[in-house]
Amino acid sequence: MSEHEPYPNGRRRIDKVLGEGYADDLGALELDELRARRREAEQEEADLSYVRRMLQGRMDILRAELARRSGGGDKIVEHLSGVLADSGRSDHGLGRFLRVEPSRVDEHRRLVEQIIADVGVSDIEGHTDEEVRESLGRLEEFEHGVSEDRRAVQTVMDALTAEVAARYKSGAASVDDLLAER
Repeated sequence: MSEHEPYPNGRRRIDKVLGEGYADDLGALELDELRARRREAEQEEADLSYVRRMLQGRMDILRAELARRSGGGDKIVEHLSGVLADSGRSDHGLGRFLRVEPSRVDEHRRLVEQIIADVGVSDIEGHTDEEVRESLGRLEEFEHGVSEDRRAVQTVMDALTAEVAARYKSGAASVDDLLAER
């Protein structure tokens, strides 16, 4: 787990998912418990992915503003949809399919806004280049911590998913069990 704490007031689920013993001795768990842990890990990944996307969008805006300042050009608001489009990004991957939506959207939004409160995206032009760069640096550092946590949660999810798959392959679980989950 990273040193960075994405959720100062509510790390209970991530602490549980990444805690000691959560993904240990999975073969000893009942199928229902295994599935419950996987759902919990999947929900945490969805929340971390949401925070990461919000951070990346704000970083894209700050980078675009710095680029605009160095080369002249129009106000960023006139090109906002292009700035936030994924097509120009080199750091996005294929992603993972998640069956759940983020569970704490308002909490995440407040958290990200708190991080960049000193440079509001709506008033970015009122800040110096140095202030914008400092805010970008803080966002990049925070996003790095969120990404580390997300990768750790994905590792747990992969272990849980592999155990469920192994049970189906070995016959210890049946398709009827899978249908009962839905």
